[in-house]
Parts: sequence; C-alpha cells; structure tokens
Amino acid sequence: MTNTASDSSGPITARSWQPTPGAAVRQAATVVVLRRTDPGMQVLLMRRAPRPGDIHSGACVFPGGLVDAADRLGHAVCSGIDDAQASAALQLESGGLDYYFAAMRECFEEAGLLFADIDGLGEDMLAEVAALRPGLNRGELSLPDLCGRFGLRLAATRLAYLDHWLTPPGVPKRYDTRFFVTEAPHLQVATQDDRETDAQLWITPAEALAQQRELKLAPPTFKIMELLQTLGNVDAVLTHARALAQVPCTMPRLATGSKGLRPVMPDEPPYAELTRLDPDGHGNFSYELAPGPAVRLSPRLIRVTAPNGSMMTGPGTNTYLIGGGNANEWAVLDPGPDDARHVQAILDAAPGPIRWIFVTHTHKDHSPAAQALKVHTGAPLHGMAPLHAEWQDTGFVPDHALRGGEVFALPGESTLRVVHTPGHAGNHLCYLLDEERLLFTGDHVMQGSTVVINPPDGDMGAYLRSLRELLALELEWLAPGHGFLMPQPRRAMQHIIDHRLKREAKVLRAFGDGAATQPLDELLAAVYDDVPPKLHAMARRSLLAHLLKLRDDGRIGEAPAGHWKLTGA
Repeated sequence: MTNTASDSSGPITARSWQPTPGAAVRQAATVVVLRRTDPGMQVLLMRRAPRPGDIHSGACVFPGGLVDAADRLGHAVCSGIDDAQASAALQLESGGLDYYFAAMRECFEEAGLLFADIDGLGEDMLAEVAALRPGLNRGELSLPDLCGRFGLRLAATRLAYLDHWLTPPGVPKRYDTRFFVTEAPHLQVATQDDRETDAQLWITPAEALAQQRELKLAPPTFKIMELLQTLGNVDAVLTHARALAQVPCTMPRLATGSKGLRPVMPDEPPYAELTRLDPDGHGNFSYELAPGPAVRLSPRLIRVTAPNGSMMTGPGTNTYLIGGGNANEWAVLDPGPDDARHVQAILDAAPGPIRWIFVTHTHKDHSPAAQALKVHTGAPLHGMAPLHAEWQDTGFVPDHALRGGEVFALPGESTLRVVHTPGHAGNHLCYLLDEERLLFTGDHVMQGSTVVINPPDGDMGAYLRSLRELLALELEWLAPGHGFLMPQPRRAMQHIIDHRLKREAKVLRAFGDGAATQPLDELLAAVYDDVPPKLHAMARRSLLAHLLKLRDDGRIGEAPAGHWKLTGA
C-alpha cells in the first residue's frame, strides 16, 4: 500500500512538510471493490496501520499500491485482455496491463481477495492459497508463482477503468494512480493484512461521505464515493465505467489560505488561476480572495480585492493594475467602493505612479473610489457616465468619456481596448488586454453566479447581444470584477447565453395555454422555483428583464394591473 490517495488529502500544515517542486511521479493502481446489498451496495475500505510520523495513519483507502517493474511478468497469468487493449483503455502506448495486474495483486496482498476462478479448488486448496498470502507480502514468492502453482488465471476483464488521479505538484511523494472498479469475488471474504492495514470495513457510499472526517477520506476517495452514491448500485457503476470512452486525469493544486496549505480541486474557482501562477506547486498562492494583499497575475497585471464581500459581491470587488515596463507607470481598472482602506491598498500595490483610471461601470461597488484615487494620483478618469440614477455612482464624471472602440497603449507593452457591453448596465464597458488575450469583464461575466439584470438600466436583450459579440474575440482568460481568473472564456460566455435562454423558455412555459394573464409574482414562483426564496428579490429583477425582452421580441404583452400575457392571448 502507498499514499496513492492520501497524499492529496488536506488540509496539510506547514509543520508536516514543505512543498517540494520537482518530486518524481510514481505509477500506482487501486481497485474499488463493491458488493451488492438490498438495496444499493457497499464499498470495501482498508484502514492504514499507524506509523510514526505518518500524518495519514488511520486513513481509510481503497486497496492499492505502486506498480512494480515485476508486474510486467504478470501479463502471462492475466486472461481476457492483452497489453495492447489495456494500454488503449488507459491511453498509454504500452504497459497498461501492468496497472490491471498491480491492482489485482495489491487487492490480494491487502484484502485477501483474488480475482481468479478459485471457487472449484476445494476447501483444502483454498486454505493453501490463503496461507501463501503472508509469504507473498514478505516477497518470498510472487503472484505469478502462486497462480502457476495452482493453475490459476487472473480475470483482468473483471476490472473496469473508473478514474485517474495525479498527486499535486509540490507534494514530496507524487503518485499517478489509476482507479479500477469491480464486484467482490463470489464466496471470498476480505481480511486486512495486519501489516500495512489494521482493519477493513464494508460501508455504503452515503455512510462514508457522512463520516469522511472520521475515516480521513482523501479527495480521490471522497470524489469516487460521491460518484458511487449518485450511481446507486453495482450494475450502474460497472455500466458507467465500461461506457467511459476516455477517463480524464484529475490533478489538484496546492495553495494556502486561512485553513492552511491544502490541495485545490479542478472544480474549485481558484484552480485555473493556480495552474497559471504556480505550475510547479510551490504552494505560495492563495485559494481565497483576501481583501488588501496585492496578487501579481503577470509582469503587467496586479489584482487587489476590496473588503466589501457580500451576497451580491462575492469575496469582494477586484481592482486591477495594468502596466509596468521600463516606465513603471500603471493604470487602475475599477477602483472599487468608497473605502479608504481599499484606496490605500491600491496605492500600496502600485509599483510606480498611477497615470490612468478606468471604470467598467458605475455601480457603487466599482467606481466610487475613483474620486479619492484621482485626488491622490492626479490620474484622469476614463469611462461612461451613468445613464440611470438607481444604484449608481452618480458622482462619477469621466475626464475622458468612452464609447467603445478606443485603444490605449499602456506601459509594459500593454494594449488596452475598450468594448461597450451594455446589458448589466447601460454604461458597462469591458476592456481587452491584447497581449494576454485577457478580458476584464467587470460585472458582465462573474465567477460562480449569474449577473442580475435590473431594468431600466439593465437590458436582457442587450446583455445577450453583448455576450454574442464577445464570442467573436480570441480570448484565453477572463478577469472578472468578482472572482478569480477564469479560463475558457468562450465556454463560460456560451454557458451564460444557454442559461438565459433556458430561463426565457421557462418564462414562456409558465404561461401554460396562454388563456390567462399572469402577475409577475406568480411567474416568479414558477420560473425561479429552483432558486432559494431568500434570493427571489434579486431574481425578480432579472425576471422583469426577461419579460421586457420577450415583449420587445413580440412574444408577450403587458396587461393591466402589472399582469403579463402571451401575444394574441
């Protein structure tokens, strides 16, 4: 048994080890063993025996371990699949059958389960096979030797390839682990080896997830348990695994924060940014957007997050500094709320003088600090004045009014292009940093939530048109007003378009046969039934924006007393 799963668990304190970039990667194989229950299924977990200095002592893991060079000799006793087929399944040029054999070998060594036709051997011979297991663990004989002695073949086809995890860069021991899944052999009983494992348990996925802290489940184990719980039974799991055309590799990333050093999963917001900033796993970037500290995103780009986190602003409003180069002059984009602490944090973060101030729009979490920053720096304001008074920074008066299409040559060989993107606000601008193919999105695209469209300043039709226009840009990154850097910009924006169109279709379905008019609040309950009631006040604004768009499209009309109806109804 190795730390194939456990070495990507967390949190990890600095006292246990320090990040070690460049650690060698070792290949490993693990098998998820299932057995049927009525209803559902149970999963076999082995508990790691205590070891001095081992922070993973007592962790419950699937049977598994390192792929040894000698596992190549196991090909001769595997049946049903050859190395070419196994390698194709694992997307390897060769050696794929090594993993299948290693998974079966480790399962026998650790759990006493042998994936071979041994049921007909008779009780005496079965006992003899079991008696050889300790010698196998001590290296006195090999599994191919054991199979040869009893004329056994290992049923490699009983294993279905399920998952692939790579320990994050920076961890002292890194493992490239292939996870297989199978049903427990008939009539065999799992027992721990009392060397590397001191206990074994059969547990349902739901029970394992509920006890994840007590069981010390590593992220791969936890994620696989989530999948098993979703699928529900043995047949569904095996069908799912055998239907996988391609199994992607999941590699967490190390980062630090209020809970210490820990691995960040690919589905967490900071993951892509960590990949960009810390590819070697030094662990010196944060998984949190903390207010105040400056984060260097590239030689020409710095981010400072304001201390205004809330349900509406997420972790806080991002202010970006752009420039540098030989002149060491900087532009500030979105100075943020009127907060003296944040203004000082911007001034402290700037490596040189601030010569320009840009604003995406004039909502009160994005532009009010512009005036104070101008007083400190003398830098002129660039942006669009508010078109409506509600929720706006009406005191923002740009020194240089922008309309979209302007191009600014900034220090650090930085080219900033202005794109008018009405929708969230009529005066909303995005800014394209050419050299990094990075778009500063303000509130046009946010991370982790949809944007509220609040009429009359917010316009759903304009919002969708702006998104479609941005799809034509060659982008690699989005720098949102709230959240971490976002990869795959086109995918993110298309997702928003699809989401809004699905919501629009739901609005139309809420009218039923169209014979009766509908009040807005009844439409709200039907259209946003998937949104918690505490968020309905915000959702009501976006619903009105959808209704106004559909009215402009000629598909619905306004009726008396705040009601709406399908056109022609």
